[in-house]
Amino acid sequence: MFPEIGQFSLILSLFFALSLASVPLIGYWKGNRLLFETARPLTFIMSALVLVSFVTLSLSFLTDDFSVLYVSQNSNSQLPVWYKFSALWGGHEGSLLLWVLILSGWCSAVALKIRTFPEDIGPVVLSVLGMVCVGFLSFLLFTSSPFARLLPDVPADGGDLNPLLQDFGLIVHPPVLYMGYVGFSVAFAFAVAALITGNLNSSWARWARPWTAASWAFLTLGITLGSWWAYYELGWGGWWFWDPVENASFMPWLAGTALLHSLAVTEKRGVFKSWTVLLAIFTFSLSLLGAFLVRSGVLTSVHSFAADPTRGIFILALLLVLVGGSLLLYAIRAAEVRSTVSFGVTGREAWLLLNNILLTVLTLTVLLGTLYPLIFDALGLGKISVGAPYFNSVFTPIALLLMVFMAIGPLSKWHHTKFRVFFKVCSISAFIATFSAGLVVYCYGFGFIAWLSLAVAFWVVFLSFSDWFGKVSAGTKGIIPRARQLPRNYYGMLLAHLGMVVTLVGIVLVSVNSHESMLRLSPGDRATIAGYEFQFDQMEQVKGPNYVASKGQFTVYKAGNAVAVLHPEKRFFSTRQQVMTEAALDAGFTRDLYVSLGERLDDSAWSVRIYVKSFVRWIWLGGLMMMTGGLLAALDKRYRKRAGV
Repeated sequence: MFPEIGQFSLILSLFFALSLASVPLIGYWKGNRLLFETARPLTFIMSALVLVSFVTLSLSFLTDDFSVLYVSQNSNSQLPVWYKFSALWGGHEGSLLLWVLILSGWCSAVALKIRTFPEDIGPVVLSVLGMVCVGFLSFLLFTSSPFARLLPDVPADGGDLNPLLQDFGLIVHPPVLYMGYVGFSVAFAFAVAALITGNLNSSWARWARPWTAASWAFLTLGITLGSWWAYYELGWGGWWFWDPVENASFMPWLAGTALLHSLAVTEKRGVFKSWTVLLAIFTFSLSLLGAFLVRSGVLTSVHSFAADPTRGIFILALLLVLVGGSLLLYAIRAAEVRSTVSFGVTGREAWLLLNNILLTVLTLTVLLGTLYPLIFDALGLGKISVGAPYFNSVFTPIALLLMVFMAIGPLSKWHHTKFRVFFKVCSISAFIATFSAGLVVYCYGFGFIAWLSLAVAFWVVFLSFSDWFGKVSAGTKGIIPRARQLPRNYYGMLLAHLGMVVTLVGIVLVSVNSHESMLRLSPGDRATIAGYEFQFDQMEQVKGPNYVASKGQFTVYKAGNAVAVLHPEKRFFSTRQQVMTEAALDAGFTRDLYVSLGERLDDSAWSVRIYVKSFVRWIWLGGLMMMTGGLLAALDKRYRKRAGV
């Protein structure tokens, strides 16, 4: 009965999404206030129906209803209850339902805040979001329904969740990542609503800015969680692989970063209006492109669902309709979007424009490297791969240049800044940063790339604190009162920039100062790596809820003292007949000790991979700082005021 309720709720939600997409717009064009104001209740009803559908599928998983095809493919009676629930989004159909649930949640959040927008814009925004909901609900119902039955041949048990996904990472990573992906639809809806209504002054950027900051914060956290999950779960000790699906989440993050900066300039100065509208459309289109790459079956990835290619065609059609239609609307309104405000080459606008150009170049660089093999294959020219060497060699120098300019923007003033102010502050900071980085490189024997990267990192830190100190020391109120008066938006920006620095330092140090060894070890053997002695104590067989494992024990010593005991595992999942590696870690602020079991070589010897990773945690610490900065910016008090206040 639950599956039928869920399916019926989805059908009804599509009906209300169609109503949301059309009725308020008809009311707007006809000047009918009653029709125009239906947007809010239609949004809540649609969202409630999607929630009912999600809850019914959850109950099917939790009650082991293997008469549901999707449940039988992705769950098992022996699966722990928390994995039974997260298995809901472990496959294509359920993850798409989660996507639609989060999309409807964003719609409801906008509906709750609709009274803070001007009366003629809020319902139009909801109507545009309704169009997006129609596309994804149609996709779900017509190609990917999770409620298909296996009657009357109900299996005795399910096929189990993919062992790779039986991890805490599955519980938190996809929902958070989707919050970011889907959240950019709100910025897209604001841009399209501004084009529809002709309300193209700078105020629309003010309404869209907190929603964009919140989406960017969630996407930042989602990418950070994905990197952390891959690091410890896949057993290879890496934190980024330039996998096509990793890139699919990274591209909207880069474009969203550019959009955030462009919205700030449009709101403050009324410039870059065309650029901002296009970035809103571009960022959302990259989110749809990510959905296509994951669900179309055009690529093979540990992250992809390798689904029926017809589903990819559906998403491409959705991309064509939504993005193509919005670009057509932009072309019609292009003359009205043009900015007339001027600014000097040393003004903050110029620096932010330069940052946005570099962010766009980085996005296109990743897009080219991701799609080029697919295009090459589609043209029948053979199969090629574009991997880390391309991305690292092209992406790294542009990213470092971006960080150099990133720190200058906050120091400058709108319209024009005196060159001597720049020269004095920047030259002092450049000298200190270069000397500090050189000192670190000299002490630890790092190379030129490490020196350059650390110099850029120190440069950003010194300029950021110089800017903060200049703001809080101005006037006569004192540093503490002035610091409290600075808006959350400013502190959010400062924290996000420093988060990028922390991530950069982590990337540099883990790249140049980590140690790895692939060894043949038997119980009783010892290996010394980077000053740590790893002793292989024993192996034992253990039984889990739905697997059996060979579990090792390694005691790690430094200077004769035991500092950690690690238990890596090799797990065998009988239902799927799969073997998985479960790495063991001892995490620290400045280093990680990491042991991963390979293949069994004979009765007692094992292939063992051991890492000592320097400062790898800083990569994710920086991601958390950036996420917190984004949320601080989204929660700035001035965004909570009603329109016109």
